[in-house]
Amino acid sequence: MKQYEVIREIINQCPLNHSRDQFFEEIQCEDPESYIRERCRGQEGTYEKSVQKDGSIVFDVYLSGMHQRYTFSEI
Repeated sequence: MKQYEVIREIINQCPLNHSRDQFFEEIQCEDPESYIRERCRGQEGTYEKSVQKDGSIVFDVYLSGMHQRYTFSEI
């Protein structure tokens, strides 16, 4: 099983407040996409996946009008 550092950002959609809430954690999982699907289970929403040049995997998740970004970096 692989180990990742995960940064979860809640992106504020208010035009006058561009600050973000950020949460850091270390997790173990085989597949980051499965982790995202499990976190979003039972909620209506979508996500987009991208892989950065440094190898980190980014998911932009849209649930109930909220935009969250999860960045997975393998440890």
